[in-house]
Amino acid sequence: MTIHLTAAAEELRNLDGLTPREIVAELDRYVVGQQAAKRAVAVALRNRIRRQRLPPEAAAEVTPKNILMIGPTGVGKTEIARRLARLSASPFLKVEASKFTEVGYVGRDVDSMIRDLTESAVDMVRREKQAEVREKAERNVEEQLLDLLLPPSRPGFDAGGEERAPEPGAAEPARSTREKLREQLRAGALDTRTVEVEVRERSFPSFQILSSQGLEEMDVNLKDMLPGLFGGKTKRRRLTLPEAREVLRSEEEARLVDADLVARLAVERVQGSGIVFLDEIDKIAGRESGRGPDVSREGVQRDILPIVEGTTVSTKYGPVRTDHILFIAAGAFHVSKPSDLIPELQGRFPIRVELESLTLEDLVRILTEPRNALIKQYQALLATEGVEVSFTDEAIREMARLATDVNNSTENIGARRLATILETVLDEVSFEGGSAGPRTVRIDAAEVRTKLAPLVKDQDLSRFIL
Repeated sequence: MTIHLTAAAEELRNLDGLTPREIVAELDRYVVGQQAAKRAVAVALRNRIRRQRLPPEAAAEVTPKNILMIGPTGVGKTEIARRLARLSASPFLKVEASKFTEVGYVGRDVDSMIRDLTESAVDMVRREKQAEVREKAERNVEEQLLDLLLPPSRPGFDAGGEERAPEPGAAEPARSTREKLREQLRAGALDTRTVEVEVRERSFPSFQILSSQGLEEMDVNLKDMLPGLFGGKTKRRRLTLPEAREVLRSEEEARLVDADLVARLAVERVQGSGIVFLDEIDKIAGRESGRGPDVSREGVQRDILPIVEGTTVSTKYGPVRTDHILFIAAGAFHVSKPSDLIPELQGRFPIRVELESLTLEDLVRILTEPRNALIKQYQALLATEGVEVSFTDEAIREMARLATDVNNSTENIGARRLATILETVLDEVSFEGGSAGPRTVRIDAAEVRTKLAPLVKDQDLSRFIL
């Protein structure tokens, strides 16, 4: 039984051909409900494609319309943004606004979100380029392994010290032996053999420097000043052939990929299609009171403002312009309101969408419909040990009902409550696993009530367990 938890590569359609309606349909496969939010992000993504079709002079004037999602936790805000980025193959970063502090205080500065986004883009582009050279790298690694298994013969020297030409026909037996080894290597017959390879050390000394600069800048500065100290040493290790193949392939792919090209393409991709999901923005809403400044609130808003408006951030891959990066902010706004943000920041999030709390019917659909639904995940995990788990429709509805009751009586954490509910229901099955041999387990509504009803009725137990 194969459960697909993520979209396969061949399913990612050409983004240029996706209309907003089709983008929403793709998001529907993973997120239940929240049509207003899906429509907003679909239009924002489509406008990005439309901008790229404009003449350069006109395209430079069109800035993305950033989105502010308002809704309780666990209703799909993060999942919508993450799936959107995966659908568009865009560099994506999720970061909590509450982790930043105002410039001049100890903590992360807001520029670091652009540096982290650039790092993710570099990793993305590097993987793409490595995939392009993988076939060539495999051929080179095969030759290197054959050289280790059958070192090439060294030329002889005559009495006068001159290099002696090889005798006619002497190379033919060595070539024949090498081809036989090649066949055995490809067939896996030599996997138990060990070879000695040179491995580049990737150690970095453990120390911390307190500086007004971020740790990312300190990292690149130290490597520039002391290029031979970090990662420049090699050591010889004895590895099996499969292990040596992996080590040599990673080093060969890194050698074949042009690092400067990767950095340039990554910066271009960040500037043209980057997406930053700024979560917990409601935690920095609010003004400074008379009791003194709060370095994690209005000061952070002022620091975020130029990033969202459009500025240049220095990274170790070069300057990055943020004018056309799409920012999606999200928050529950239980205590504060969007109007508590400073006016300038409010104006930079012109699209406001309110996500609805999940109903019982929504929770039933979340358990069954999405491709990465929780029930499918548990079925796939237990199927690896020969345990086939199935749920009746009544059991699924009962779990959704109990999750709704607990959300209403305690804190409303949305669909995240379902993970705790399912873990409690399947606790015994997961603990036993395949120790009792292959079997079929059927969960019905009566068993769900037996395990969960006492916990739901007892407020103290439900607070701590569910």
